[in-house]
Amino acid sequence: MQSIIEFLKHLHDSKYLEHLVQTGGIPIVALVIFAETGLLVGFFLPGDTLLFLSGVVAGTAGMSGANYMNIWALTGALVVAAIVGDQLGYFLGYKTGHAIFTREEGFFFKRKRAEEAHALCLKYGAWAVVIAKFMPVFRTFVPFMAGVGVMPYPKYLLVDSLGVLFWINFVVWTGYLLGEVAQPYLHIILPGIAIVSMLPLIIGVVKEVFFSRKSTT
Repeated sequence: MQSIIEFLKHLHDSKYLEHLVQTGGIPIVALVIFAETGLLVGFFLPGDTLLFLSGVVAGTAGMSGANYMNIWALTGALVVAAIVGDQLGYFLGYKTGHAIFTREEGFFFKRKRAEEAHALCLKYGAWAVVIAKFMPVFRTFVPFMAGVGVMPYPKYLLVDSLGVLFWINFVVWTGYLLGEVAQPYLHIILPGIAIVSMLPLIIGVVKEVFFSRKSTT
């Protein structure tokens, strides 16, 4: 329990996350990606930053002179973790159905996020599954909403698998290729990735506030 609290307290601490990835290796990164994609309570987890960081760690030599992780094993494990997590999200949505829209809100659940993910699925269809991979919060809720009834499962499985392959490999390999060049600047790069990945959500909130104020004047 104490380790979970420590993790939550240091979600955006680059030094802590780097040490976590170096010591926990592939299993800990895969577990976080699974939780972010498959569990509704995992929407706040740092998926993009952790993927990039794991790539950097994989491309960095440890004390023994060997790299901390094998890049092929890393990407393979993360692809599997993300796809399995997405399928869990889909089937949770399939079983729960539209009850999600009447569920009581709490600290870990905001109905508005589910509604936004539902709107994204309706607007972009299969493309929403791919787009959501690069958007925190949405990549947690879109698989669930696809399962609610927006998308047939065979179609979802195909599009989701392709989206995961592109997302995981693009972010992880970018970190890996930068490797030791990026390592000294992680305290700048990781917050930058978090801000850029959150931009669509921030822009959406700003637009909503702007238009709501405009409609009341």
